Amino acid sequence: MTATGAGVLVEALSLHGVELVFGIPGTHNVPIYAALAARGVRLVTPRHEQGAGYAADGYARSTGRPGVVLTTTGPGALNAATALAQAYSDSIPLLLISPGVPTDHPRLGRGYLHESKDQSGAFQALCAWSHRVSSIREIPAAVARAFGSFAEGRPRPVHIEIPHDLLDAEGPAKLAEPYRIGSREPDPAALDAAARLLRGAARPGIVLGGGVQRPPGQDAGALALRLAERAGARIVTTANGKGVVPESHPLVLGAMLHLAGARRWLADCDVVLAVGTELGPSDLWVEDFALAGRLIRVDVDPGQMYGDHVADVPVVADAALALQGLLDRVGPRDGARAPAPDLARELAGLAGRWEPALEALGRALPPDAIVVGDNSMIVYHGALLSLALDPPARLLFPSGYGTLGYALPAAIGAKLGCPDRPAVVLTGDGALQFCVQDLATAVDEKLSLPIVVSDNGGFGEIREEMLRRDMTPVAVDLPGPDLLQLAAAYGIAACRADTPEELFKALVAALEHPLPTLIVVRES
Repeated sequence: MTATGAGVLVEALSLHGVELVFGIPGTHNVPIYAALAARGVRLVTPRHEQGAGYAADGYARSTGRPGVVLTTTGPGALNAATALAQAYSDSIPLLLISPGVPTDHPRLGRGYLHESKDQSGAFQALCAWSHRVSSIREIPAAVARAFGSFAEGRPRPVHIEIPHDLLDAEGPAKLAEPYRIGSREPDPAALDAAARLLRGAARPGIVLGGGVQRPPGQDAGALALRLAERAGARIVTTANGKGVVPESHPLVLGAMLHLAGARRWLADCDVVLAVGTELGPSDLWVEDFALAGRLIRVDVDPGQMYGDHVADVPVVADAALALQGLLDRVGPRDGARAPAPDLARELAGLAGRWEPALEALGRALPPDAIVVGDNSMIVYHGALLSLALDPPARLLFPSGYGTLGYALPAAIGAKLGCPDRPAVVLTGDGALQFCVQDLATAVDEKLSLPIVVSDNGGFGEIREEMLRRDMTPVAVDLPGPDLLQLAAAYGIAACRADTPEELFKALVAALEHPLPTLIVVRES
């Protein structure tokens, strides 16, 4: 085919199933927008490129399909950098497309509009890779490489930079057909060794991470639960693994890996099966954790076998295939179960403050709800521990990199990707103000979206950390704005819920309302 660079790019994206793009138009990417609009691709315009990245992240987590972000050169692209770094931390398939300086641009620079010293190099440091194409004919191969990398092993964000002079130029190109990558099969010998350990374990434990949820369409969580029942093991999950198994099940402890009591219990297990998780400090909330027993690791990423916790039995494979192989090799026990940790006192100390609000939220949520949380206290001290979720309900949470401002735009992406499922935002007043402008995006897209804001007058976690250091809190108390008036300025419904019952009623009404609803809960 012969077409403009922008036209070739859009044809390549369409060939790989892209129907929705998040981004903001700018001087250098207008040709791409024209080609996308002509092709009928849905274009969503968050009010900041970081929000576009988070929206694509929420779309990817909720649908299992890669999210696509389109920015302009320089500041537009770099505004999305934090979202891509978050996606890298949590292994989310994201594609950022941006124009770059022209093909003949001198390396020493010339004061060009939106000129960066090395835009592609900046993203190379944050993503799995960044590819600056040098010709129109190179564009289809770059797109095929991106989508192939999402399907092969651990998915992580990538960046394609197209010199903007190529976008309006015409030239020949051959579209690259999507290539299919089969599931990574486990080594039978590794499964045999892992099964022997599980069969002989007196105190087995299972840790499930976000990798259990991928690839989409394979219910690895159900297989893990069956294996736990057969082996007499208990299951604890990371934050990104929350909801992969029903938290109402008696063998499931929930997303409590970061609790001291859960860590002590896990350290005392004689065999631990860790599936799709780094077992990193951001999962455990400590840096000096050590296991006393033997460790079986299941992961598509071979590098995970030799991280902080070296596998005694490494199983490099897709989670579902490995778990099915273990099920085939581990027979049922006589009903004995591994002992459970006593976490009641620790739970009450951490999550008790938000327990009434979260109980009301839990009552209001439909069984297939998507809860999108921010790095706010009500989420990581509250909902992770006390909001029990059973599949198909999901919690989307920016773990690892730990960004603020994630929840609202990510919920927009999740709702656009799964329009028939209810979605709820759970955030704090400080986090909301990182992305509050995307209230306008939610209105634009006519999304039914309850937004629950726990208001503690600023950055509550940092305030408490300062107090623990016996210092006077500084720069953390942020009075205002009046969130109800702010919501009204964006044209959305808003209310204050001062009691759990008021919150429950507000949520039920908001889930039926055709537009966003802001619900402010004053933290006691």
